[in-house]
Amino acid sequence: MDLNLQNRTAIVTGGATGLGKAFVLSLAQEGVNICFTFMREEENPQQLVDMVKSTTNVKIIAVKTDLCDEQSRENLFATCIAQLGKADILVNNAGIWLSGYVTDITQQDWDTVMNVNLKAVFHLSQLFVNHCLQHAQAGSILNITSQAAFHGSTTGHAHYAASKAGLVAFSISLAREVAKQNINVNNIAVGIMDTAMIRKNIEQNPDYYVSRIPVGRVAQPQEIADIGVFMVSPKASYMTGATLDVTGGMLMR
Repeated sequence: MDLNLQNRTAIVTGGATGLGKAFVLSLAQEGVNICFTFMREEENPQQLVDMVKSTTNVKIIAVKTDLCDEQSRENLFATCIAQLGKADILVNNAGIWLSGYVTDITQQDWDTVMNVNLKAVFHLSQLFVNHCLQHAQAGSILNITSQAAFHGSTTGHAHYAASKAGLVAFSISLAREVAKQNINVNNIAVGIMDTAMIRKNIEQNPDYYVSRIPVGRVAQPQEIADIGVFMVSPKASYMTGATLDVTGGMLMR
């Protein structure tokens, strides 16, 4: 299926690894120019840039970004516009999953999780929507939430679950505000996925994690990204304010 995404430009946060990297690769295959963020040089963003350039004709840039920092977020957006000319798609993928029961969570850890998982999404969405409105163009925002937004945390991640629940309500609210301006806002709710963020936990206790998934296996990032790319395409333009359950049956919502 041709998704009609050629020559569009996407910003993907946390694009150097895991699900974000899968989004970058899937979008590039559809002809989308990409600006993705990374946090640390050891994530090797240049390797991904070179990989995309060797297999596609799209433009791609990597921007080191501290999503906790307002100026860094503004620099990300400005760099994308300066180098790629526009932004049609925003994939708010980056997230952190700090551990700690409520009795032990520090104020700093709570604030860090909220800043990355929720405040950065608000700010980048604000910049993106204002860009679309200024240029009278359509736009698509995809936010990555979690089954934990609905089920809560079962393993000591209340701050993560709270941030992801807030993301659902924020997305619905924004979707209502901008629907008539031809900007859609949707979420993917993911379950247990084979990424570096959770791999250690899965390896330590595989039966616990897999037993919670009705389909009986952990998701691979690429299969989630492929669904997400459809959601930011014109094929899904009538969908907004929705949260798509891609959890292998953990959510069934």
